[in-house]
Amino acid sequence: MSSFIAITFIAVAVLFILGIKLMGSPKTARLGNLIAAAGMLIALIATLPLLSHGDFPGSHGWTMNYTLMVVGIVIGLVIGAIGAYSVKMTAMPQMVALFNGVGGGAAALVASLEFLKRVSSPEGITAFFAITMLFATLIGSLSFSGSIIAFLKLQGHLEKPRTFPGQNIFNGLILAVILGLCAYLTGWGASTPLFVTMFVLALVFGVAMVMPIGGADMPVVISLLNSFTGLAVAADGFTISNISMIVAGTLVGSSGTLLTLLMCRAMNRPVTNVLFGAFGSTTSGGGAAGTDASGRTVKPIQADEAAILLGYAQQVVIVPGYGMAVAQAQHQVRELSDELGKRGVEVRFAIHPVAGRMPGHMNVLLAEANVPYDQLCEMEAINPTMDRVDVCLVIGANDVVNPAAREDKSSPIYGMPIIEADRAKTVIVMKRSMAAGFAGIENLLFYKDNTRMLFGDAKASLQTLIAQLKAS
Repeated sequence: MSSFIAITFIAVAVLFILGIKLMGSPKTARLGNLIAAAGMLIALIATLPLLSHGDFPGSHGWTMNYTLMVVGIVIGLVIGAIGAYSVKMTAMPQMVALFNGVGGGAAALVASLEFLKRVSSPEGITAFFAITMLFATLIGSLSFSGSIIAFLKLQGHLEKPRTFPGQNIFNGLILAVILGLCAYLTGWGASTPLFVTMFVLALVFGVAMVMPIGGADMPVVISLLNSFTGLAVAADGFTISNISMIVAGTLVGSSGTLLTLLMCRAMNRPVTNVLFGAFGSTTSGGGAAGTDASGRTVKPIQADEAAILLGYAQQVVIVPGYGMAVAQAQHQVRELSDELGKRGVEVRFAIHPVAGRMPGHMNVLLAEANVPYDQLCEMEAINPTMDRVDVCLVIGANDVVNPAAREDKSSPIYGMPIIEADRAKTVIVMKRSMAAGFAGIENLLFYKDNTRMLFGDAKASLQTLIAQLKAS
């Protein structure tokens, strides 16, 4: 490898790091994405001269079929463009899960092909390369099949946990067999049939690992699988001595792992509970309005009454949730915020770290609607001020504002940090019905004395609120 190309790979690594750094803020996220994409393009271009001479580490003197490469690139560009322009924001978590699975599958295929080539080559395979390739195959294939199941759960096809007695023991046995096969392939003999068996079992393990996980934990699962994909890519980089892949994979793997731990901390639950707890298996819900099993009733409110409360408030906090995403009401939320701002009302947005169906889901939606970044407040910053809030408007959020996390020790979410909307002077909850949220548990907020329920489609309700405010 020439020194120029080596320096280019180092520059690519810097672009990756800078890109991820800029993605840490909604204000600079788009620029960070472009910088990281440019780094990937440069890495691809820098690799081509090595491939053309067959001296790329791991190529074994083979040359590349450029026609096949161009066809693959074009197909990828077309699929990516169609996805970017046609997929709705409500389906963004599904697309992230699907694309992450594709990345994990690609990493597994690269490692698998490299392993099979080295097994059949005269020089054989060293223990180090066997370990890295087997690791990439295992983690990448697990991420691929697990991400497909996550995609189906987010689509609503497998939303509830699928469990059976002895599920964790069954999963443990599969993992033990996989690790045993990896150990044998590393130390006692590289067998193609055993390798294929390990590959298939890894795919099965990915399915078995994600199936018992409830839909409420999908944001954590997506983040964890994303870190798996990154680790697989980094292992591929070690295998073929590609610095840019090592750096990119390590960045994705470490950031995904940290995000997973932070989200679990935000829910006050360990990662093991997410993976093995089958959270979300309980179900509850109801009709449009009425009385629960304990005889508690909700207090409905009409749009004109809600508009009066909002118009005469001094401080308003808006808590967005997945219901806002489903209704595609983020632009109406911004318009409502602007209208209240004209009246001198201080408006802030309370963002829970696990609101929606993927990390940062609400931030993405509000950024798309051009909501000012300084109006977005994290949970830790907004909660100490909730006592002074005149109206807290909850739009489609459920589990992240459920006081059961503080009050009901028997609740599955007890101890989970929430946005303490119930402490506001008045709470207006916008929902289609009394149905439970993604966690499948009843929301005690709906029955609080200071809570009013505004039933209906969030987008239509917000449009009515805005019209009422403008007319008053």
